[in-house]
Amino acid sequence: MDASLMADLQIFLQDRCLSVSNLPQKGRSLFTARDFRPGEVILSQKPYICVPNNTSSESRCDGCFKTNNLKKCSACQVVWYCGSSCQKSEWKLHRDECKALTRLEKEKRKFVTPTIRLMVRLYIKRNLQNEKVLPITTTDNYSLVEALVSHMSEIDEKQMLLYAQMANLVNLILQFPSVDLREIAENFSKFSCNAHSICDSELRPQGIGLFPLVSIINHSCSPNAVLVFEEQMAVVRAIDSISKDSEITISYIETAGSTLTRQKSLKEQYLFHCQCARCSNIGKPHDIEESAILEGYRCANEKCTGFLLRDPEGKGFVCQKCLLLRSKEEVRNLANDLKTVSEKAPTSPSAEDKQAAIELYKTIEKLQVKLYHSFSIPLMRTREKLLKMLMDVEIWREALNYCRLIVPVYQRVYPATHPLIGLQLYSQGKLEWLLGETKEAVSSLIKAFDILRISHGTSTPFMKELSAKLEEARAEASYKQLALH
Repeated sequence: MDASLMADLQIFLQDRCLSVSNLPQKGRSLFTARDFRPGEVILSQKPYICVPNNTSSESRCDGCFKTNNLKKCSACQVVWYCGSSCQKSEWKLHRDECKALTRLEKEKRKFVTPTIRLMVRLYIKRNLQNEKVLPITTTDNYSLVEALVSHMSEIDEKQMLLYAQMANLVNLILQFPSVDLREIAENFSKFSCNAHSICDSELRPQGIGLFPLVSIINHSCSPNAVLVFEEQMAVVRAIDSISKDSEITISYIETAGSTLTRQKSLKEQYLFHCQCARCSNIGKPHDIEESAILEGYRCANEKCTGFLLRDPEGKGFVCQKCLLLRSKEEVRNLANDLKTVSEKAPTSPSAEDKQAAIELYKTIEKLQVKLYHSFSIPLMRTREKLLKMLMDVEIWREALNYCRLIVPVYQRVYPATHPLIGLQLYSQGKLEWLLGETKEAVSSLIKAFDILRISHGTSTPFMKELSAKLEEARAEASYKQLALH
């Protein structure tokens, strides 16, 4: 990175009580220069570039990522807008992109995925900044992208070939004489390790973006900060008390899983071996127990909550609480039955097939309850799917029952202030209120607010809506109490 830009960046970070240091085996890392309280904003950044997750079944506005009242760009027929204000705000960048996409044969435009568009926009923005059409700032410049790690030397031949093919398509779209195909391939590798999914307040992915400053923050499976998005702005908040001179960490992956599962996921996508405090416990008694609970089998005694480990004599699995042996044959037969039924399950059932899909997933759940520990991840995932489908078909009572089954598992597998716990409690509170359980709704909404104010702050429309719902539920509960007396 240019020395003057680096100096400007250090000043920018110092003003926010932050600093960048190089750590062995980690590279650039972000540190605090003062104490941060849970819920405090550590860092925020607008994307250098971003695009919505448009698919054949769903399109989003390029400016705000909303899905309603959309109209296609009449020239390129690739980009959508919700209105003239979003179209105007995006025009400086889309003007050159539009010309490039229009040159491409119509048949080839369907191969322009969000990731391809992100790369096209990266080079267009770089050119526009070089030509001074778009401003260069301390936190919005291509030098920050250049400084990102690509891990090119660790990529296998198959992945390299894919990047080369994608680079060829980008080159075909851009037709810039100065663009180097190898550089494009390297930037695709940077995207893989550094691009972030832009999610709404309920953590549903809406687009992808490059936030080079946020990318300085390293991963931990027990992070002290969380990354959320306010529209397209990346916001990093403390979820624990962080003392001065501490490294700030966020989680790059889903942290509900055994150490081996988490490390495999990090190695495959981010090409590094995690050495965080949680991962350093691998093979220790607590880690073995955690893995057996999250991904292992339940005790043969239905009333026992113990976890199972392999019998040294190879006869099956022994409960570590009541010492009951569960035979290999029983486990194998159940696992085979589960596999047979799971293969029939649709990943995204259509509206008319929802009821049949619900029944099928309930069969899967019954088999999983017999096979897995009650806190197992596979059982949790099945119940999440059932909850979503029951909400879609408005079977509220059953949906609430599943919410109540999921919350204790979330509280077991995630840190206390994880936004997923807060969001699930929010869903539970809304369902309880809808079903007339006002007192329970108030309790759930209070718990949801106490968690989500840390990860989401209190000033966003989402949190204002939660706050208003809580006050309304409280008023209704007070009225009911008075009426009772």
